[in-house]
Amino acid sequence: MNEPGWYQDAIVYEVHVRSFCDSNADGIGDFRGLTSRLDYLQELGISCLWLLPFLPSPLKADGYDTSDFCEVHADYGTLDDFDEFLRQAHRRDIRVIVELVLNHTSDEHPWFREARVSPYAACRDYYVWSDSDQKYREARIIFPETERSIWAWDPTSKAYYLHRFASQEPDLNYDHPDVRQELVRILSFWLDRGVDGLRLDAVPFLFEREGTSCEDLPETHGLMRDVRRYVDQRYPGRALLAEANQRPADMRAYFGAGDEFHMVSYLGLLTRLFTAFERQDREPIIHMLRTGPAVPRGCQWAISLHDELVLEALALPAQGDALVPDLPLLLDQGMSRRLAPLLNNGRREIELMNVILMTLPGTPVIYYGDELGMGDNTYLGRRRALRTPMQWSSDRNAGFSAADAERLYCPLVSNPVYGYQSVNVEAQHRVPSSLLNWMRQLLATRKRYRALSRGGIRLLHPANQAVLPFIREYEGERMLVVCNLAPRAQYLELDLREYDGCTPVEAFGGTSFPRIGTLPYLLTLGPYGYYWFLIAP
Repeated sequence: MNEPGWYQDAIVYEVHVRSFCDSNADGIGDFRGLTSRLDYLQELGISCLWLLPFLPSPLKADGYDTSDFCEVHADYGTLDDFDEFLRQAHRRDIRVIVELVLNHTSDEHPWFREARVSPYAACRDYYVWSDSDQKYREARIIFPETERSIWAWDPTSKAYYLHRFASQEPDLNYDHPDVRQELVRILSFWLDRGVDGLRLDAVPFLFEREGTSCEDLPETHGLMRDVRRYVDQRYPGRALLAEANQRPADMRAYFGAGDEFHMVSYLGLLTRLFTAFERQDREPIIHMLRTGPAVPRGCQWAISLHDELVLEALALPAQGDALVPDLPLLLDQGMSRRLAPLLNNGRREIELMNVILMTLPGTPVIYYGDELGMGDNTYLGRRRALRTPMQWSSDRNAGFSAADAERLYCPLVSNPVYGYQSVNVEAQHRVPSSLLNWMRQLLATRKRYRALSRGGIRLLHPANQAVLPFIREYEGERMLVVCNLAPRAQYLELDLREYDGCTPVEAFGGTSFPRIGTLPYLLTLGPYGYYWFLIAP
């Protein structure tokens, strides 16, 4: 199943087990519930599932604070339940990527509990300790809204421990050979079970050196090359995905020379798309494509419309209020929102955003529920706002759980615009023109053309700046993509003389447009309109 390069053609669906489907009426999603919904995902057209953290955890940081790397959180079931889910996913040709947070553990992990007891404990040096909180002063605080330092005092051990993230997440010491050996053991545990890929979170922070920012250090890249070599030798065809929330050039470094990660999450795409929408100008997207670092052969960006929108990158900070009237989740120049609320539930805008996602170079990632236009609940906090229960029907608890509503791990979205009573799978399944059915068609069309998954990109530059046109080409297959970034109809002329005699065939309906000649090719697009053309001989 894991032929080399499969991830380049994949369409990934990002899901939290807790949020998707509850099989035992305890109010929490689980692996048996997720397994029961695999037919829906297969029908949607996704080819890979990315599971957010599901390992044992006190859940002080939504599962990113791991207390056991080789088990399943009891709320979600057992390892046997996971294995059955994996078998059923593979039966449907759906691959599975699991997320591992290897920069740190929970302070409730047995290693840390042992390490804090004594300076001579066997696991003491699994973590980074200091008698002072003044070391690594150039290292930034990742969560300045909640943390004042990268050091926390441990009264039990009478010493400071390093935590680049929350204070309940002590950093591991990858200078220690036993920690690196544990890393290999953990990767092997999940790859031996048959997972198709691993997403490694917070990779840039694995090592610390005095006088540096303690990010993107050469030692980190050296360790990742070792990991890649090990995975390629022992588990050929498996993929490694990095989360490296850095500048584009620094994110690019995690591909190495094609010998580190197969994929790297390209964070910040959503900001650039919103800037282009706000200005009705393709330049922010063109700039990203023109200046973005090239990736090695066989590597791929993972791109999504689910990352934090950075308001300072928009043309005017006040425009954030125009986009979203209610912003209680605004934090530190950024905000975490679902796509539909960010676009004021505009159907044309939602469609165009997804069209761009499916046609830019990279592996597209769909966040669960976005295929329906689900909303969020900003009053629940930064992460939980976007992790409300999946909305399956208008029945009790949106069809997510048979538990009493008070037992649900998180309240349902029930407002008049995004509430489960109207926005749900069952209702949209019945309406041919629904967003869900449109997304199914979009994914099916995208999978027909390998130029859209593996092809190079060539930008076109018509006079009308409100229109984004480009050509994707792979092994003789050419796709012309044209997107209108404005809320009004737009007219443009394209120089397509090199394709003289070819016929543009609209990809969704198969309609042939007038043949290309030597004169400028004329097109008109409706508000936020788009075209995908196969340039046929």
